[in-house]
Amino acid sequence: MQKLDINGAERAVDAAPDTPLLWVLRDHLDLTGTKFGCGIAACGACSVHVDGAVVRSCVVPVSSVVGKKVRTIEDLGRDQLGALQQAWIRHQVPQCGYCQSGMLMAASALLAKTPAPTDADIDREITNICRCGTYQRIRAAIKDASTRTGGSADAARLLRPDAPIKTVVGSAPPLALSITSALAASPQGGGGGIATKAGGSK
Repeated sequence: MQKLDINGAERAVDAAPDTPLLWVLRDHLDLTGTKFGCGIAACGACSVHVDGAVVRSCVVPVSSVVGKKVRTIEDLGRDQLGALQQAWIRHQVPQCGYCQSGMLMAASALLAKTPAPTDADIDREITNICRCGTYQRIRAAIKDASTRTGGSADAARLLRPDAPIKTVVGSAPPLALSITSALAASPQGGGGGIATKAGGSK
């Protein structure tokens, strides 16, 4: 039996030490907002925060997070929708929606680290894959949320005021597409690159 700190609450789970955190969250704790996408840390659908850092939970052994603080999509805007989630709704970001929990977790960490991100910041930090190709909307929503929080340290409240995100750590493995290359390959992208204005997206 392992005791975990999940979204600020202690949870006990009976799982093998090498069980991926993703499956502990989904199968043992019924926190199904975190999605399985690839199993090789390439797509980012399973992104959660561990001690304030973004990790891809499909490759993180549950034993490695004992004694650490794990935060999932269920804790983002738990009491009320934050600026980032509201921006996601305004810009109608989701299409199928499957990747969006991981995308929101990555975006919230970016804004906490870089309250007024540039296009280059977004390209560098948001390496999650959206199969529907909504990258222009994602970019627009991130910038909208930044503007509405004043592009200041207040953006850290997009998670919770008592526990701001520290940083996004680690790089995606070689198999992972960057947000730029994924957009170029997308039928909606038209090869225009991620810097294409949001108004040009479908």
